[in-house]
Amino acid sequence: MMVIGIFGENCSGKSTLADEIRRRTGAEVISGKDYLRLARSEAEALSLFRRKLEDSEHDGILVYVISEKEQLTLLPAQAKRIYARADLETIKARFRNRMRGVLPPPVEAMLERRHGAFEDERFDFVYDGAAGDPAAFCDSAGIL
Repeated sequence: MMVIGIFGENCSGKSTLADEIRRRTGAEVISGKDYLRLARSEAEALSLFRRKLEDSEHDGILVYVISEKEQLTLLPAQAKRIYARADLETIKARFRNRMRGVLPPPVEAMLERRHGAFEDERFDFVYDGAAGDPAAFCDSAGIL
């Protein structure tokens, strides 16, 4: 199984890119802690998810969409790592849209604090989530 980790800040284009990969390949997409649905207890769900990520005997593609740095540790060594990034103003505008046009000051401050949090992480590809075209990225990246 090919594992693709797409990571970055909230509203940086991760899900848009994951949707394009799913459309092209039929990949399974898991976001954040959605893996908790695999079992009743968090520990069991995490164990099952780790096995799923490490299981290389199955065909197919699994895309793991990550917006929390600690979730990067779940990616197996052989995973393709895509850093989705966007400028702070784009992230704020998208978040504002999600919140029906209002970006409360505490949320804005949180976005500002977290901006750039993934800059030092290892990646294989960078996706421009602000101006990038997910179809063009998939065509040019050569990972599919």
